[in-house]
Amino acid sequence: MNNYDINKTPKKQLLSMQIDLSKFEKATEEEKKQQDVMSESTTFFKDGMKNLFKNPLAVISIIVLLLIIGVIVVAPMIVPYSYEEMLSIDGKRDKGAKNLAPFEYSKAEQAYMEKGGERFPHIFGTDEQCRDYFIRVIYGTRVSLVVGLFASIIVLIIGMIYGSIAGYAGGRVDLFMMRIVDIIYSLPDMLVIILLSVVLTNVLSFESNSFLAKMGTNMVSLFIVFGMLYWVGMARLIRAQILSIKENEYILAAKSIGTKPGRIIRKHILPNCLSVIIISTALQIPSAIFTESYLSFIGLGVQAPMPSLGSLANSAREGLQSYPYKLVFPALMICLIVLSLNLIGDGLRDAFDPKLKR
Repeated sequence: MNNYDINKTPKKQLLSMQIDLSKFEKATEEEKKQQDVMSESTTFFKDGMKNLFKNPLAVISIIVLLLIIGVIVVAPMIVPYSYEEMLSIDGKRDKGAKNLAPFEYSKAEQAYMEKGGERFPHIFGTDEQCRDYFIRVIYGTRVSLVVGLFASIIVLIIGMIYGSIAGYAGGRVDLFMMRIVDIIYSLPDMLVIILLSVVLTNVLSFESNSFLAKMGTNMVSLFIVFGMLYWVGMARLIRAQILSIKENEYILAAKSIGTKPGRIIRKHILPNCLSVIIISTALQIPSAIFTESYLSFIGLGVQAPMPSLGSLANSAREGLQSYPYKLVFPALMICLIVLSLNLIGDGLRDAFDPKLKR
C-alpha cells in the first residue's frame, strides 16, 4: 500500500503536462478568513438595505421619521393633558388660558403655582378653546400617519391583486380590466369623497367611544375612496412588470410541470416585482398623508374634536395675523413627514431598482 501525505506538495513528473504546484505558496490563515468574508452570501433584500444605508439623505430621513414616531408614542404618556381637554384648575375651567404663547402660563395657573402647585408647561401654547396645542399636534400627527399607512396598505393589496391578474392573464381579460382602470382614472376623487361623506353620514352609525366614531364618516369615506380610486397606479405598475417577467424561461418551466397560476404569481413573479412594490408603497404613504391634510384643511377630514394636521392648519388660518406660530407647528410637521418619506422612497428606488445600479 502506497502511503500518501496530503500535506506534502506533489512533485511534477518530467514529461507531465500538470502544473508544478511547488511554485505556488499556501494561503495564510488571514487570507483564508478574507476569502470567507469576500464570499459571504447575500440576498436581494440585504443588498438593497446595504445600498440604502449608504445614502446619507435616506439615513437622515429615517432618523427624523423615527424621532417623530418616538415623540408621538411617548409624549401622551408624559403630557398630562388630553387632545379634547379644556384646561381647568381645581375642577374649574381656566378661561384665561386662551391662545397662550409657547411655554406661557395663564394668570390662574401662575397663582396656582405660587401656592405650591405644579403645572406642566404648554410647549406649543394653547388654542382658542383653552386646549393644550402640543398634545393636539401630537394626536394630529398620529392620525395623519395612521391614515397614510392604512391607505397605502389598501392601495398595495388591491393594486397588487388586480395588476397581477391582469398582467398574467393577458389578452381580452387584460384589455377589459385595463378599460376599467381607465374609467376609474376619469372619476374626480374630490367629488366622490364629498358624495360619500353625505351618504355615509345618514347610513353609517358607530359606537360612541369607538375609534371610527372619533374619526368621523369623512375619514371612513376617505378610506373607501382610497380603496376605490387610488390603487390604479399601483395596478398599472405591477401589470407592466408582470407582462415582461412572465415571458422568461423559468415561468415557462413552472407552467410545463403543471404549477397553478396562483402559485406562479406568488412564488415566481411577485418576488421579482419586489423593488417596484416597495418603492411604490413607500411613495404612496406621503401622498396619502398630503391628501388627508388638504381634505382636513377644507373641512372634509377627521371629525372634531379629533385633530389632524390639516384641520389644525385650517383652524390656525383664522388667527394667522395674531398667532402665526399656530400654523407653523402643524405645517412644519407635515413638511417633515412628507419630505422624510419622499426621500426614503427615493432612497429605496435607488437601492432596490437594478436598472439604476452602475
